[in-house]
Amino acid sequence: MSVPPLVEAFYSRIWNAGDESAVGDLLTGDFAFRGSLGISTRGHHEFLEYVRSVRASLSNYYCAILSCVAEGLQACARMEFGGVHEAPLRGFAPTGKAVEWEGAALFTFRDGKIAALWVLGDLASLDERLRQNAVAYAAGTAGPTGGNI
Repeated sequence: MSVPPLVEAFYSRIWNAGDESAVGDLLTGDFAFRGSLGISTRGHHEFLEYVRSVRASLSNYYCAILSCVAEGLQACARMEFGGVHEAPLRGFAPTGKAVEWEGAALFTFRDGKIAALWVLGDLASLDERLRQNAVAYAAGTAGPTGGNI
């Protein structure tokens, strides 16, 4: 697996480290984004609002590149996303429990930066985990991801 440096930096700097200053280094000004949670943005400001909202809902948020294929000006990565559910997410109240889901990310590059990213997340599995955690939390029992915090 050969992960393009831009893809690695996008996830490690912006998402995993929360380094908002990396946006200007890595993304074109007209960056078009569709995230794994189904939200679409254009430009740096809208994208950063999305990043902040996800990282606020999920503490210890991470993105892991499971595999990646790149050719020319595009790359496609199989991804894992996850974190600890600390604020409302997809209509579910926070439980303090870990959640994770997988997705596929299609990158388009232009002028040495990421111009577009389209991510399709497995929202059915995420919603099911959120539902399981909510039921376990309400019952005061350990759910599929551990005990209450």
